[in-house]
Amino acid sequence: MRTARATTGTRTPTAIGAGANGRARPGAAASARTAAAGLRATTGPGAVAARLTAAAVTAVLGAGAAAVAAGRYAGDAVLRIRPDRPLPTEPRLTVHAVTADRITLTRDLASVRRGVYGVMAGVPGGSHAVVGPVDEKAPHTADTVVRRLERTTRGSLAPGTKVWFTPQVHTGDPRSALGIDHTDVDIPGELGPLPAWFVPAARATWVITVHGLGTTREHPMAVMEFLHRHKFPVLTPTYRGDPGAPRSPDGRGHLGETEWRDVDAALGYAVRQGAQRVILYGWSTGATMALHTAARSPLRDRIAGLVLDAPVLDWEATLRALAAARHTPRPLLPLAVRAAQGRRDSAVDRVPPAIAPDAVTVPTLLVHGPDDAIAPWEPSLRLADRLPTLVSLHTVRGAPHGASWNADPEGYEEALRRFLIPLT
Repeated sequence: MRTARATTGTRTPTAIGAGANGRARPGAAASARTAAAGLRATTGPGAVAARLTAAAVTAVLGAGAAAVAAGRYAGDAVLRIRPDRPLPTEPRLTVHAVTADRITLTRDLASVRRGVYGVMAGVPGGSHAVVGPVDEKAPHTADTVVRRLERTTRGSLAPGTKVWFTPQVHTGDPRSALGIDHTDVDIPGELGPLPAWFVPAARATWVITVHGLGTTREHPMAVMEFLHRHKFPVLTPTYRGDPGAPRSPDGRGHLGETEWRDVDAALGYAVRQGAQRVILYGWSTGATMALHTAARSPLRDRIAGLVLDAPVLDWEATLRALAAARHTPRPLLPLAVRAAQGRRDSAVDRVPPAIAPDAVTVPTLLVHGPDDAIAPWEPSLRLADRLPTLVSLHTVRGAPHGASWNADPEGYEEALRRFLIPLT
């Protein structure tokens, strides 16, 4: 029996000199300066006390304005996560040794995770390799761990290199990475063409795969071989803010609440190209986009099912986790969240919550686990409990955000097979 962990949130009082939304009142600092100037001109027995009071008021207002500014900066940084950069929750690990089939890394909770992961180094386009299980029998020191080195896909790794783990285990495109023929297509989007890969297959039900935070469209290639083996046509689009895709008008991400329109454009493309039905398959914010598309698209009657891997269902908790991972001081976290909310709300339509009862009307496979530090597991539990006849929950323990396949490829693909085949 599943037991959902209760979570509580604590509201922090709004900083002095800030409005209810966490923004500084433009007139607050000016009023303080005027009052201070008047008090400095006062003479008589109370003059010294008055001047001290004015100085204290000015200092408090200045500190409040600085806190608001810092919160806004942190909130803005949260919404500017690049898809080709690691999530801030991923630690940098040092490579200590490399052989033909083994790699020695700094021992950390990340480096001892079970499963298969990509490791990346350097700027976008830098070195990339794939590591397998931990080899506890290999000689190593107490502060290192040895893993199997499955392959090096790009560049090279040398002792001293700083790397991080990623759920992306492939680089390039379906042909170069997997030997699967595909077509490069452009999907007409509201901001411009959206580059996509299309992998043809025999079934009339297509699968549209949508990556999420901290990854690119290379991430869904982890399951593309499985989908191709089961004869599902696969469309893997980019969306606004991705490399090669149009830039978001404000240069920020919105946790799926504007990006879903690009998934809707991909759905329209699939239908025009002959797809009779479509399964939307998303990770992280890509799963949130799938939910919004299923609830709001004019073509939602063509959606046969949803696969939601680590969906972001509580945006406030996700914003708080991302801000904390960027080392935002704890007292500033509420300001950072409110600032990010203000940035987000200025660019999106007011939409119903993604987990509203009417948001899920088709069979849904929900893949998630309690070790996700970015998207809390509890909202997924509540969604599965609320809609037991529609939502099947596959729990994967020990998996970081969006990496359930990596933690247990065989179990993941079996759950996927049992869900997908009956839908076609």
